[in-house]
Amino acid sequence: MTLIEDTRARLGAIGAWLPSAPLQPPPAVERTATRRLADAGYRSVWSGEGPGTREVFAHFGDLLATVPDVVLGTGIANLWARRGATAQKGGATLAHAHPGRFVLGIGAGHAFQATKLGEEYRPLDRMRTYLSEMDATEAENPSPVAFPRVLAAVGPKMLALSRDLADGAHPFAQPVSHTPYAREILGPDKLLIPQQTVLLGSREDARESVRRRVAQSREYSVTVYLAGWKRLGYTEADIAGPSDRFVDDLVLWGDAATIAKRLGEVLDAGADHVLLTPSAPSFESTVDALAELAPAVVR
Repeated sequence: MTLIEDTRARLGAIGAWLPSAPLQPPPAVERTATRRLADAGYRSVWSGEGPGTREVFAHFGDLLATVPDVVLGTGIANLWARRGATAQKGGATLAHAHPGRFVLGIGAGHAFQATKLGEEYRPLDRMRTYLSEMDATEAENPSPVAFPRVLAAVGPKMLALSRDLADGAHPFAQPVSHTPYAREILGPDKLLIPQQTVLLGSREDARESVRRRVAQSREYSVTVYLAGWKRLGYTEADIAGPSDRFVDDLVLWGDAATIAKRLGEVLDAGADHVLLTPSAPSFESTVDALAELAPAVVR
């Protein structure tokens, strides 16, 4: 069995993506939440790294040691936080200690993060260099246990990089129509692990969630999300409205049965593993929503 085949088997269909700062709780609370989600049937739990979060490799080392029967994934380890050689060593250390339970998601972050470091934001070039550093470190000191790496990818060039230089892609904040688009570029032999916002509620609740996401994207000049949405055919009017079509595609809303049906469509469109993030006001309410959804969505 190849690394990708083994990872698919371990991940199953549905996982959870938990918010990072400012909602990230104390470590003890997060350990309990991760245990609760594993007991509910989620096969993986992911979280990210950004301003104000914990350092992701130390963070995940704690969780892997204290919740021993779930796969954990970084969504994402930010390449501005460390050199590629350090990321490779960190991933190898966690994979060696916890075989088959760690997926390294890597992302190029956003322009405002590069600016803080006095760097030019050239995500594709920076990612290629970063992966080369990782590969050179692996060639010098091979990992005792292999681990998969996936890239935060939305547009066609980063998706192609995910296909050619990594084990797949981890798209974030994309509508359901992005999944067949990404699968076509990746081909059948790479991992596709999209994050998907879900909401136990009405379309108007979902509309407010979308408004917050759009406002945040504009505030931090996260142009990759805006460009990705437009690439899939959503107009500025769709995004600014937001239109019913855009709301329905960006957030899977309704009761648990309706959300489960829509998730089936995402899997049928080519996703290997879908990571659910409830639109909720707190970490605790996010975990509560995931637990409530689990009987309907976990496969």
